[in-house]
Amino acid sequence: MSHPELLILGVLRALVEVALLFLLGQGLLAMLAGGRRHTNTIYKLFVLVTSPVIKIVRRISPPQIIDKHLPFVAFFVLFWCWIGLAWLKRMYCEANMLQCF
Repeated sequence: MSHPELLILGVLRALVEVALLFLLGQGLLAMLAGGRRHTNTIYKLFVLVTSPVIKIVRRISPPQIIDKHLPFVAFFVLFWCWIGLAWLKRMYCEANMLQCF
C-alpha cells in the first residue's frame, strides 16, 4: 500500500465509530431497561466495551463534571474526533490528489 497514513486514519475513524455506536446502544438500553439495566447482560457488555473511553474522558474532563454525565461527554468527544478524522482524511486525500470519498 502506498499510503499507510490513509489506512491509519481509516482504522482510527472505524474505532471511533464503533465506540460511538456502543455508547449509543448503552444509552438506548439504559432508557429501555430503566433501573434493572445493571442486571442485563447486554448492558454489561456495553459497559465493558465503553469503559476505556469513559476512563479516558474522566481523565481529560474537568472535575466539575459528575460521573453520571460522563457517557454524554464521551459521546460528544468521540463525535468531534470522528468529524476531525474525516476532515484529516479529506485534507490528506486533497494533498496527495487522491479520490478517497
